[in-house]
Parts: sequence; structure tokens; C-alpha cells
Amino acid sequence: MKKFYSLVTLLLCVAFASQVNAQKVWSADSKYDADVKVYVADSKYDAHLTVCKMDSKYDVDDKGRWFFCDSKYDADKKIFFVDSKYDADLIIHFVKSKYDAGWRDNSKQHLMR
Repeated sequence: MKKFYSLVTLLLCVAFASQVNAQKVWSADSKYDADVKVYVADSKYDAHLTVCKMDSKYDVDDKGRWFFCDSKYDADKKIFFVDSKYDADLIIHFVKSKYDAGWRDNSKQHLMR
């Protein structure tokens, strides 16, 4: 029975860890300091991810709810905004509602983990 509880605890930890994705971001001044190059699209239909800016780091999740940190050391990911979508690793579109935020192209999710 002890092995069962250990296994359940391990599985819960793995499941929780897989749900926690990087959504605390810091905007870098140079593309060389960034983990991901991001382009902001005018339309959500052109975006891989629709993003809602959150006011608290406790409101972030893996569905495009980002909190912009003041320090790169507090961030999970460092991003750099590029001027061309062809230079970008990830294309985003900002939305006002947290319920509209989310992945439109799941193949890019690995960039924010």
C-alpha cells in the first residue's frame, strides 16, 4: 500500500509539473538575451497564441495569460519583440479578456515551456 501512495504522489507531481508552463515573461532589449523572438500580429487569426496581459503573477497559466516581470531573474521566459513575422519564433496577438487567450497553433507550445 505504501508503494501505491508513493506512485500516486509521484504521478500527481509529474502531472502538476507538466501543467506549469512558462508564462511569466520579461521583455529583453536584445534578441541575443531572449529565449523566444515574438512578433505581435494585428489579427488573432494570424497568431499562434492569443495573449492577455495579467496584473498579477499568480493569475498566469499555460493558456496565454502572461505577466510581464520587471526583472529577467523573475521570469520563466525572456522574449524579444521583432518587427517582422519572418524573424519570429512565435506570433502572438494581444486580447483584452483572459477568456479569449489561448493557443491557436499547438505545435508552438514547446517554445513557452
